[in-house]
Amino acid sequence: MNKTYILQKPSYSKWYIIDAKDRNLGRLSSKIAKLLKGKNSTSYTPYINHKIYIIIINSKSIKVTGKKVFQKTYKKHSGYPGGLRINTFHHFLSRKPNVILEKSIKGMLPKGILGKQLFKQLKIYPYTEHPHKPQKPEVITLI
Repeated sequence: MNKTYILQKPSYSKWYIIDAKDRNLGRLSSKIAKLLKGKNSTSYTPYINHKIYIIIINSKSIKVTGKKVFQKTYKKHSGYPGGLRINTFHHFLSRKPNVILEKSIKGMLPKGILGKQLFKQLKIYPYTEHPHKPQKPEVITLI
């Protein structure tokens, strides 16, 4: 009978900082979701939280291709009749630029308890300032 070896959870956390300036929304989101899950690690296990924290700066200058700036819509319904609210990418970019990346990355994370934990490890800021300097985040550039 074969034995299954389960790797232990990492005892320390890693902090990364990513600049979203002039980056494509979908490509950036998929790479961030992959990093949050820990798929870049050699000790990757699907059901373990690898304690990777990601700080995204300059979310206000995220880009999309084509005419998506005015054609891409985000829908929200209150549950009551007539409660449908539709906003465009341009509306969110001017008012709440963090919501665009949050929705995109959250949709790519696993559903359930692990996905909620991973989403809490994501910090998004519209400009270059962030309060996580004491954690000494490592700057990485995603290709």
